[in-house]
Amino acid sequence: MKIYNINKNNEDISVVESEDILINDVGSGLDFAMEVSNMTGINNIILNKEAVNDVFFDLKNRMLGELLQKYINYNIKIAFIGDFSGYDSKALNDFIYESNNGRDFFFVEDIDIAVEKMTK
Repeated sequence: MKIYNINKNNEDISVVESEDILINDVGSGLDFAMEVSNMTGINNIILNKEAVNDVFFDLKNRMLGELLQKYINYNIKIAFIGDFSGYDSKALNDFIYESNNGRDFFFVEDIDIAVEKMTK
């Protein structure tokens, strides 16, 4: 796991890159965010999609929604970066669309877009 910080428009963001899966379930997802926040003092996080178990992108199990609710409770913003075009679930695509038009969670192609959305 590699962590570095970006500051844009007076907003600090921690960027986490990992070849390993860091989020396997809701508990590990919360632990991950708390670890990054405690290490950096920053609650805005960008994480590559490959570090998240694919099971999260199946909305039927409600894991993604539960984790994102916990992030809201702890005032954590997160952007997942990667290619989400391969998912054919209408519910997931709608969820991604709505999230990308919100203020707390984003599912975008790259770091530049994630930083733009997180610093608006």
